Amino acid sequence: MDRDGFLELRGIACRYGSTQVLDNIELTIARGEFVALLGSSGCGKTTLLRVLAGFISPSSGSVNVNKRDVTQLPPDKRGMALVFQSYALWPQMTVAQNIGYGLKLKRMARAEIASRVAAMQSLLGLDGLGGRKPAALSGGQRQRVALGRALAVDPEILLLDEPLSNLDARIRLTVRHELRALQKRLGITAVHVTHDREEAMVMADRIVIMNAGRIAQQGAPEDVYNRPESAFVAAFMGAENVLALSGAPEGDKFTIDASPANAASSVALMGRPLVAGPLEARFRPEAAQLLAVDMPIAAPGITFAGEISAVSYPGGHWRHSVKIGDRAIMADAPRAFEVGQSVKVHVAPEALFLFNTPDAQPASAISRPSAGKAHA
Repeated sequence: MDRDGFLELRGIACRYGSTQVLDNIELTIARGEFVALLGSSGCGKTTLLRVLAGFISPSSGSVNVNKRDVTQLPPDKRGMALVFQSYALWPQMTVAQNIGYGLKLKRMARAEIASRVAAMQSLLGLDGLGGRKPAALSGGQRQRVALGRALAVDPEILLLDEPLSNLDARIRLTVRHELRALQKRLGITAVHVTHDREEAMVMADRIVIMNAGRIAQQGAPEDVYNRPESAFVAAFMGAENVLALSGAPEGDKFTIDASPANAASSVALMGRPLVAGPLEARFRPEAAQLLAVDMPIAAPGITFAGEISAVSYPGGHWRHSVKIGDRAIMADAPRAFEVGQSVKVHVAPEALFLFNTPDAQPASAISRPSAGKAHA
């Protein structure tokens, strides 16, 4: 998608007393793009959304909409609408009154309000519910009312502050697809704050991962997922298995040193900016191939020797806790291995995320699990 600079944040910084909450945020969002701000609690994503909405003034920097500086404008003059996590519906008002509240504040004619409210109810599947109050609605219906109230004022930009987090898991799956389909149909620009990785992946055109008030990485969901640029991003995108290795680049390959837990091997650099020294190796449980020790491996990658320490069945596969040296990793398999069984854990090069970490423990310091357990 061409980032045409419809919504621009330039050098946004924000402080609460001596605490730096946002630090030099640079972000450009195209008209009609759906961007997810993804991060854990305290990373600054909600603060950034509120700076966008006009509820918080930045310490420095500017917010521009369609080349117009709106940094000092109040929320109702920015052409944006915000859907809150709590929905913030008026309990004494009906569905129709809640949806039409912003239109009433704009002093629109009663007939025009009624027409637009009816259109919103039809669009969001709320027909026949206009006379009900929020207490008589399900969580999914209340979420639609809050969305209808935001869309009724015809905003240029829709801001979403974790609007699905209060829904039951089953309903959340349905509503996230409905919301994405509605955004695409209306062609509205959307900025969605969430801590849910899967939610960001299935809804957004682009994911912006935040950490400690900065943008750690941004890109299309598949790019961020498959090509994390840091150990933090890799872990946040599900590669929580971590082992300490060491090695050095040789031509277009990176040679990984032998250790008590793995034989020497090499993987393609694939553009990774690695230098000689200690490494942090990360991979996802589903990316690890779990094999009996007598099974041959001809595929490229790295193979670790380990021992099964626990087995569970989360559904669709068996999940194993595997002790490798003094670390424990998780690995999935279509069948269950026995607790105490010696195994091999093979990770393909494209699923292995390597990062130089000067303070990481070198592979030579990994304790030997037991004699003879390192396999190629």
